[in-house]
Amino acid sequence: MIRQPPYAAWRALPWLLLAAMFALSGCKPKLVRPAGSERPASAALKVRDGPAPAHERDGGPPIPPDVSRVRDPVPRSEPRAAYGNKSPYTVLGRTYTVMPSAEGYVERGIASWYGTKFHGRLTSSREPYDMYEMTAAHKSLPLPSFVHVTNLDNGRHVIVRVNDRGPFHDNRIIDLSYAAAIKLGIHIAGTGKVEVRAINPDHPELAAARVVVDSATSRPLFLQVGAYSSRENARRMAARLKDADIDEVFLDRVRNRGTLLHRVRVGPLKTVAEADALTARLHRLGLRSITVNVD
Repeated sequence: MIRQPPYAAWRALPWLLLAAMFALSGCKPKLVRPAGSERPASAALKVRDGPAPAHERDGGPPIPPDVSRVRDPVPRSEPRAAYGNKSPYTVLGRTYTVMPSAEGYVERGIASWYGTKFHGRLTSSREPYDMYEMTAAHKSLPLPSFVHVTNLDNGRHVIVRVNDRGPFHDNRIIDLSYAAAIKLGIHIAGTGKVEVRAINPDHPELAAARVVVDSATSRPLFLQVGAYSSRENARRMAARLKDADIDEVFLDRVRNRGTLLHRVRVGPLKTVAEADALTARLHRLGLRSITVNVD
């Protein structure tokens, strides 16, 4: 999994200074000791300076933690973080824009998670990442934000605090902490179909509506290749895809803020791997603005 902060100014900050701040304030990152771990539950998080080495593999600890002891964060109003909210910012040649507010944000797509490779390293907001806390990374939500995440295949749901940027990988809308991934039941597969809904700290009950999930039926994936105000432009794109021997191309219509759009979509697709493979194929055709829809 590719992880990279939107800008590298924080690399000059010695981690010792951050550790001193925690010591002076009397605050320490809360950790949950994995069952059977030799690390004492009271041990301070070891902050590691700089980005994670590209060659280092990510994953979970040898023994999974008891996530029943990990509580969801309580949404609260917080000031916008001094770091990680630069907009626009560019990572791996792509430019992203940070939302002015999280209010009203709802999106369905694919979630991933990150673990040991980044444990203790500074997030984009310059907070140390703790894989045993209920946090997440997002490309465009303001830092920090609180979101309600529902696994669309099993109905499990959590609240996480967004304090990092990412995931900078095609077809992923949120990168969850390891603990959050276990709670949602996606840690083994590595990905999962989710709904992400922003929480207004003043009215957290508005995001608490549960998504009705039929666990016996896996929700299909669709790739959206484009959305056009002109139906003729949408037809031309659909014809281009069919000429490239891409099957199951279809058009549908949606309204976005009062504007009628004609979407060009491919699907249904059964698995994330199938969606990733088709996305790579579309990239080779020069099509870059591909998004995943979970209906």
